[in-house]
Parts: sequence; structure tokens; C-alpha cells
Amino acid sequence: MDDMSAIYQQHARTVYKFLLSQCRNPDLAEELTQETFYQAVRSADRFHGGCKVSVWLCQIAKHLWYQHLRKRNREAPMPVEGMDVPLPSAEEEALAREGRLDLLRSVHSLPADAREVVYLRAFGGLSFREIGDVLGKTETWARVTFYRGKEKLRNGGTNDEK
Repeated sequence: MDDMSAIYQQHARTVYKFLLSQCRNPDLAEELTQETFYQAVRSADRFHGGCKVSVWLCQIAKHLWYQHLRKRNREAPMPVEGMDVPLPSAEEEALAREGRLDLLRSVHSLPADAREVVYLRAFGGLSFREIGDVLGKTETWARVTFYRGKEKLRNGGTNDEK
């Protein structure tokens, strides 16, 4: 790992998109991306090339994301009083939440590879090439896995393979 600035230039976008797919917050994704590269510099001597650099960086990013979640859960926010923000009706909120929950349940029921690809593609906006890089697979593998996962979701989770 001689030239970290070149590595940053080459992989920062992939790491950022991976984190954005996890947290859905651009500011947090940017902050965690910077922290990822800081941690990568600190531990560069432990990288021995057993996987692609992008995979190694996304593993660091994933661990930082999980660390952030644990910290956030320990620091539960206190409700702010006096804020007059118009809220959706209870019915609207329940219908929207139920629709999102149904979709997430369906995605969660997919096999692990398909689930990961669908999350990265649909929620993270990563290209198939970036997904392949992050997961240590090919772009074609990512495309096929996404297509098969999407078909399972369309068919209600049934396995229509012959």
C-alpha cells in the first residue's frame, strides 16, 4: 500500500456508495468514508493482498457502520418539546410503514447473496461493477444475482426455477 492517495481516488466513491446504502444519510456516509480511509492508513501494514482493496475497505466501512449503530443505540435521543412539525395522519403513516415493511420482509427472505446485491443496488445506488468489486465477485455475477432476486420478489418469493 504505497500510495494511499491513489487508493483513495480509486475507491472512495465505492466506499461512499456502500456506506450510503447502509445508512441512507449522505453526511454520515461521507464522515464514515473519511474514517474508513483513516483506519485503512492506520492498518495498512496488516493488508496482505488476500482480497481486493475495495473489499478490504468496505469491510472496514461495514465495521465502522456497525460501531456507529451500537453507539447510536446507547445514546437514544430525547424527544424535543414544542416542535410544531406537521405529521402524516396515523392511517397514512401505518400504510406507508406497512408497505415498506412488506418490501423489506420480502427482500430479507431472499438468499444472502441476492439480499446483499438488492440492498446495494436498490438502496445504495451502486453499479453492478461496484457491487461485484465490493463483494469480490464479477459484474456479471452481480447482474444475474440481482435479476434472480428481483424475479423472486416479483413471484412472491416462490422458486420457479426448473
